[in-house]
Amino acid sequence: MTAWFQSTWLGAGFGWFLATLILILLIALPLMLAVAMVIYADRKIWAAMALRRGPNVVGPLGLLQSFADGLKVFLKETIIPSGANRGLFIIAPILTFTMALVGWAVVPFGPNMVLANINVGLLYLLAISSMGVYGVIIAGWASNSKYPFYSALRAAAQMVSYEVSVGFVLIPVILWADSFNLSRIIEAQRGHVFGFLNGFGFNPLLFPMSVIFLISAMAETARAPFDLTEAESELVAGYQTEYSSMSFALFWLGEYGNVLLMCGMTSVLFWGGWLPPVDWWPLYYVPGILWLFAKIGFFFFVFSWVKATVPRYRYDQLMRLGWKIFLPFSLIWVVLVSGYLEIVRYGALS
Repeated sequence: MTAWFQSTWLGAGFGWFLATLILILLIALPLMLAVAMVIYADRKIWAAMALRRGPNVVGPLGLLQSFADGLKVFLKETIIPSGANRGLFIIAPILTFTMALVGWAVVPFGPNMVLANINVGLLYLLAISSMGVYGVIIAGWASNSKYPFYSALRAAAQMVSYEVSVGFVLIPVILWADSFNLSRIIEAQRGHVFGFLNGFGFNPLLFPMSVIFLISAMAETARAPFDLTEAESELVAGYQTEYSSMSFALFWLGEYGNVLLMCGMTSVLFWGGWLPPVDWWPLYYVPGILWLFAKIGFFFFVFSWVKATVPRYRYDQLMRLGWKIFLPFSLIWVVLVSGYLEIVRYGALS
């Protein structure tokens, strides 16, 4: 597509810009629609698990409820506290929302279906997922209120704790795939187990890492049971306490965008991305993008399931899980996997 635009009268520079802009919109606009629908799905899943109905009035089966909520907050007044740092207060939700979008630039939706097929795509995603929490930290500090400030401190500690575990969890994946490129990581999972199961998650040596990564992703995105940054019983609404109107909505959109991104990372890194679960030729007639969406949908259901059923952790439990369980376990597993590959793949004992 980019080459075709560059070959027209637009020229190489403007042709590249226009093609890239179109590709960005092809990702961003469906993602915004997906976020609206997963908020609806989230509420329906919680309702079903609590034997309630959930949204069922606005539109058929309540499908337009998220859009009605969006219209409601759009029409409300944006209130900025008099003691707040006005510039940072406004930037914080924009930063959270932007970080949730730009991470999708390197996620491959299928063979050769990626906006930026860079060789360090995994490092890029790690950087973006780390920066997403800065919106929460800035919002907490700029609000000039004690509850948002407590929330910002919690967010900083939580991000550091689980970012370390996530980094060590990804090392075995990188070693096995021998690449930081996400498309190559997916291809390395083709027929990975017994020659016909697609996905590192089916490997007994990497399955524990996939579980730790999923739980750490919940903590990274501050989803229940790790939503200590917005614990309403302690912090009113945490970093969102002083926000209203579209600034409040941007935090919601950013949160669900990050959740979808983490579900996508789990699918890509451990469960074959666009590949079908089994390396059987009839399954390849299903477009790869549908397999990826199905896996993202499944992991989003797991996120909702956990939120509806698991009580919120205490803060000391959150820290203990990250530093005393996940960190040493992932370190030991890095040594185990690297030793196994050194012996089997590179013949260290021969």
